[in-house]
Amino acid sequence: MELEKTNRMNELFECYSTLLTEKQMNYMELYYADDYSLGEIADEFNVSRQAVYDNIKRTGKILEDYERKLHLFSDFVMRETILEAMKTRIQAGDIDPQWLLEQINELQDLDED
Repeated sequence: MELEKTNRMNELFECYSTLLTEKQMNYMELYYADDYSLGEIADEFNVSRQAVYDNIKRTGKILEDYERKLHLFSDFVMRETILEAMKTRIQAGDIDPQWLLEQINELQDLDED
């Protein structure tokens, strides 16, 4: 579970980091990407562990809220899935024009949302 949460936070951070404050970016990057402990981050910024913990929790909720509203990451995953399926079927010579049109429509729908 912890690894899944770390991966999710890293993915959301990659999509939305520019929407965060500098302090939020620093804390999240150190904690999730660089695997710093709360104490190490607290020492780095001369604040309490509790302040770091609260900031990371709050920022995680902010990132999840951005994803709920903007769904950049989930759209990216969907695009990658559709494109990989198209590539696989084309390479296998299994080219059904109707299926390809449906996949193209799926991609277009992602851009319209």
